[in-house]
Amino acid sequence: MSTGTLLAIIIPVVVVIALIAVASSLVLRRRRLRERFGPEYDRTVERADSRMAAERELSAREKRHDALDIKPLPSDVRDRYAREWGSVQEEFVDRPENAVHDADRLVTSLMHERGYPTEDFEQQLKDLSVEHSQTLEHYRAAHKVDELSTRHQATTEQLRSAMVHYRALFDELLSDGGQTRHARA
Repeated sequence: MSTGTLLAIIIPVVVVIALIAVASSLVLRRRRLRERFGPEYDRTVERADSRMAAERELSAREKRHDALDIKPLPSDVRDRYAREWGSVQEEFVDRPENAVHDADRLVTSLMHERGYPTEDFEQQLKDLSVEHSQTLEHYRAAHKVDELSTRHQATTEQLRSAMVHYRALFDELLSDGGQTRHARA
C-alpha cells in the first residue's frame, strides 16, 4: 500500500478517535457536574446562555470553593451553635420575625466560622452550591421570607417555613465537619 493510501486511512481514523475521546470527556464532565451540583446544575443551565457556559460557571465555582479554607468545627463550637439554634427556636414562639432574622444571622455566622465568605448573598449561594446543593433551595426560600419579614409582609406560616428551611442548611453545615465530598469518597 502506498503512503498516500495509508495516510488517507489513518488520518480519518485518528480524527474519529479524537472526536470520540472529546465527546466522552464532555459526557463524563457533565455527569460529574450533575452529580455534584444536583438541582443546582439544572438551575444554572436554565439561567445561562448555553449548557457549556453553565458548566464553565459550575467548574469555576468548584475552583473557587477549593481555594477556600473550609474547616471543621471543634465540638465545643458545634455545641455552642446548637444551643444558639435552640434559643432561636424558642424565640419563635413570642417573636417569629425576630427569630427568622436571628436564624439568618446564625446561619451566616456558622458559614463564616466554617470558612465561607459571607459578604454577598449571591456569592454565598455559589460557594455553598459546591458542597451543599441539596439544601440550597432551603436557603433561598428562607432568605426570601427573611426579606419579606423585614418589610413585615410575611405570614406566620411563611415565617415557620423559613425556620424549617434555615434548619436544613444549619444542620448540614453543623454536622458536615468540613469534610468535602471528595475527601469522603
